[in-house]
Amino acid sequence: MVATQSADGAGPVGGDGPTGDAGPVGRGRPVGGDGPVLADVGRTDRALRGFLHGLPGVDEVGAARRTAQLATRSVKTTAKAYAVDLAIRMLDLTTLEGADTDGRVRSLCAKARRPDPADPGCPPVAAVCVYPSMVATAAAALRGTDVHLASVATAFPSGQAPTAVKLADTRAAVAAGADEIDMVISRGAFLSGRYAQVHDEIAAVRRECGPAHLKVILETGELGSLDQVRRASWLAMLAGADFVKTSTGKISPAATTPTVLVMLEAVRDFRAATGRQVGVKAAGGIRTTKEALRYLVLVEETVGAPWLSPRWFRFGASSLLNDLLLQRAKLATGAYHGPDYVTVD
Repeated sequence: MVATQSADGAGPVGGDGPTGDAGPVGRGRPVGGDGPVLADVGRTDRALRGFLHGLPGVDEVGAARRTAQLATRSVKTTAKAYAVDLAIRMLDLTTLEGADTDGRVRSLCAKARRPDPADPGCPPVAAVCVYPSMVATAAAALRGTDVHLASVATAFPSGQAPTAVKLADTRAAVAAGADEIDMVISRGAFLSGRYAQVHDEIAAVRRECGPAHLKVILETGELGSLDQVRRASWLAMLAGADFVKTSTGKISPAATTPTVLVMLEAVRDFRAATGRQVGVKAAGGIRTTKEALRYLVLVEETVGAPWLSPRWFRFGASSLLNDLLLQRAKLATGAYHGPDYVTVD
């Protein structure tokens, strides 16, 4: 649990589970009753359209208001050190640049294993995320550690490739050692209403993953509305996603708190309907400890303690770790360190 207090210092909020108002799509409203029945969902465009467009609508103003309200809450001083370490443990340390080299990836893996060489008590990150061509290098560098190895795949970041190419991309990454795959959906197909195509492609990638976990990137900044974010989240989960992920980090806007709120409510409702828990990954544009802690408060207040672990919530970032380490040092010593305290890569 991440203990928080409201802006007026009124004391802790949260607790053992979600608290607060009903949320922009209605807290706890089951899928069924006046809405679509999950067991009846077919896999044709017509059936999926009927289900997805029958989901409760999202009040965008309400979502913005709710996240703004939660942003005024701060993590209590006594819990901040735990929260910073939790954010580090939830981090997918990422390099996805055209100029990536074996040396850069090895350096990133060393930082993932031991983020602060001067402090052996600093926890490792959750995973390193690289391109498929760099998976073998990263796998060798991470061997014998608990750090997971994620690879983007399926013609990242555009997703504009034949399905056969996407499946081959996934197979190659898993064969090279990736135990997590971050795929992108075909946004053109989704926005055109070709839901069965999107569903079947995700399901096919899921099969190619084998034991590797599948994170499905929605690229929420291209979807146009929070209603579409909710539909895309459900479609990915119906197809077998282990995680739903906001963004590639290659476009703006990337992760936003209203978007993540809607995705959290979707995974909460999906678990209520199916019994299966799905994780959420917020990626792109999260650079500071203050921003990361806001997301942790959002997680606790929306879905509660079951999602407050690296197994169920992740940050995708490249520069966030540096600020987390600076804040961690400040909490330990009482003094801020300069930016040269931590290495950039």
